[in-house]
Amino acid sequence: MNIFKRLFKIGEAEANSAIDKMEDPIKLTEQGIRDLKLDLEKNLEALAQVKALAIRAKNDQEEYLDKKEDYHNKAILILKKGQSGDMDKTESDRLAREALVKKEEAQKHVERSEEEAKKFNENVAQLERNIQTIKSNISNWENELRTLKARVKVSNATKSLNKQMAEIDSSSTVSMLERMKEKVAQEEALAEAYGDIAGASKSIDDELEKAASTTEAKAEDDLSKLKDQLGLNDDKK
Repeated sequence: MNIFKRLFKIGEAEANSAIDKMEDPIKLTEQGIRDLKLDLEKNLEALAQVKALAIRAKNDQEEYLDKKEDYHNKAILILKKGQSGDMDKTESDRLAREALVKKEEAQKHVERSEEEAKKFNENVAQLERNIQTIKSNISNWENELRTLKARVKVSNATKSLNKQMAEIDSSSTVSMLERMKEKVAQEEALAEAYGDIAGASKSIDDELEKAASTTEAKAEDDLSKLKDQLGLNDDKK
């Protein structure tokens, strides 16, 4: 049983260590935003290029439409000249036929350009959707980053406060204060004891001094002798 508990504790410690070593989520989010902005730049560049191709395809389509119309008109004009005798009829038929061949070639270019323009416009629409998605993601991530930074500040402040409170509890401040009170009370009692001892010693010394003192007895004797000399000692009469 103890072995399983020990293994569990080891696993728990390793899990906590792995969590502690995880990269900062703020840095990860910031890097993600930078990556999205790079993707946005690439998509914007691609969009500009594809739009240019779409514009070119549209211009080609219009150009070949004009050519197609021009060849058609030339064929008509040449046929009329052959019909009116302004041109050899055989020659006019040949040239009109060549104009119609050119017209058909122009028509094929029109169809090709139209297909290319359609494809490029679809690519443009797709790129624009991608760009809008990236912009939306960047905006969301930036908002989340601001929220995350605010939450980190609050959590750090809370953690610091809780840590201080935990340290206060763990350091047994109340117990320490009780010990300080006990020590102060002991010091006060010790001071009072020293005062009692000092007072007791002084009283004994006074009594001993008084008992051993000869000053008052000598003064009394000198007073008696002086009265004898002056004849004032009534006790001896």
